[in-house]
Amino acid sequence: DAKEIKYSVHLIIIYFWVMTHLSSLNKYFWKYRWRFFLGFIFVILTNYFRILSPQLTGHIVNTVIYAIKAKTGAATPQINDTGNYDASVRMLIQTFNSLSFSKQVLFTGVSLILLALISGFFMFLMRQTIIVMSRHIEFDQKNEIFTHYQALDASFYKSQRTGDLMNRISEDVSRVRMYTGPAIMYFINLAAVIGFSLYFMLRSDVKLTLIALCPLPVLALTIYLVNTIINKKSERIQELLSNLTTNAQESYSGIRVIKSFVQEKAMLGFFTKNSEAYRSNALSLAKTEAIYFPSMALLIGLSTLITIMVGALDVANQVPGATVGKIAEFVMYIQMLTFPVSAIGWTASMTQRAAASQKRINEFLQTGPAIENAPDAKSVNLQGNISFRQADFTYNHTGINAVKDFTLDINKGDKIAIIGKTGSGKSTIAQLLLRMYDVQKGSILYDGIPVSAINLESLRSQISYVPQDVFLFSDSIANSNDNNNSNTTAATTTATTAATTI
Repeated sequence: DAKEIKYSVHLIIIYFWVMTHLSSLNKYFWKYRWRFFLGFIFVILTNYFRILSPQLTGHIVNTVIYAIKAKTGAATPQINDTGNYDASVRMLIQTFNSLSFSKQVLFTGVSLILLALISGFFMFLMRQTIIVMSRHIEFDQKNEIFTHYQALDASFYKSQRTGDLMNRISEDVSRVRMYTGPAIMYFINLAAVIGFSLYFMLRSDVKLTLIALCPLPVLALTIYLVNTIINKKSERIQELLSNLTTNAQESYSGIRVIKSFVQEKAMLGFFTKNSEAYRSNALSLAKTEAIYFPSMALLIGLSTLITIMVGALDVANQVPGATVGKIAEFVMYIQMLTFPVSAIGWTASMTQRAAASQKRINEFLQTGPAIENAPDAKSVNLQGNISFRQADFTYNHTGINAVKDFTLDINKGDKIAIIGKTGSGKSTIAQLLLRMYDVQKGSILYDGIPVSAINLESLRSQISYVPQDVFLFSDSIANSNDNNNSNTTAATTTATTAATTI
């Protein structure tokens, strides 16, 4: 009892942990609710038409066996067990009963093919709704993350690695898409298949149903143990992948420095170390997942063999209601349950991985920019008068006091050059003018107006800034002019150049 309680508590904790992080995706499901709803309906219809095949097959098997016995003179009254079948199957059987034996077999075969085609058609629609919905969500989520990245302040990027930022918008979003698409689709499919199968299996034969499903407790325990390990290893792999991406990104960006100081071997060593850590953990996860599928195959095979054996003994002992057709029907039910049941672990694994990735995404989405427009911020046409009043600024991530008690007045039309040794605060002053950072003490005024009271877009669009770091965007000059015409033609009232003395 104590073990069962502990097991249940663990499941509840995992469930709430997963749902807490994935709940931020609910807004997307609501946005694409019609696709989701239609996908749900198509999943139900797909499995409804699939579940009719075992019943029709079981009946035709009994019909064939009865016909063979009739020819050999050993016929016994044919058992009519169609009362437990679906209404549409009973209607088909009643229609076929008026036909000759050969036509019954022929039309039953044609009906099975049509059922497969109809089920396949709805499966196509199912994927066209749910999987396409997941691609739309992936698109929206990447745009949301990128938009949020652009809104964050410079201090955020000082403390974060570029490779990790890239990994969250690419790899983590891809893992989340596996939840919003395949995982949800397979989960609904699993529920529909198990629901339909159990319903008709119990109506047909309770004893055979219990025997066929007896391996399920072992299956549930295996899923729990494997997925607990998978969840922990998935989080570790995501961290290692971020390190690997960061290592590669920094190497590509600083390739000239690496070559200048002949550091290729050292950088290769760093990359190999990170790559080896990622590989070993990924292989460990693959080995863990490899335990699951053979276990499923063993349990499903065992269930099939036990069902055939018990059903055959019932037929041999002439147990009332026992037929060869019923055995065939149950074997088909078990085979239909094979993939959905084996996909439980896969679906749970995708969901837990998505939760781990969404947790990493939420960490950034829940981080607000330190530099924002004040509620009463307004657009101002700058005239060019700038004042520093005992400005003091310290970088939070390093604790370096870059600007201390700085006072300066710049009148409209003045040309001011600030020189000094590396690290004296020249670039910091330029960034304070753009309000990339806010001073901790003192103030900065434009035409007597505090910089914090000016709309950020209005402020920065009127300032020309030549940074000391050169960066080229991957675009043509013509296209950049078309896309940013309003900004490039904005009045350049104040020109600020961060000069560096070497």
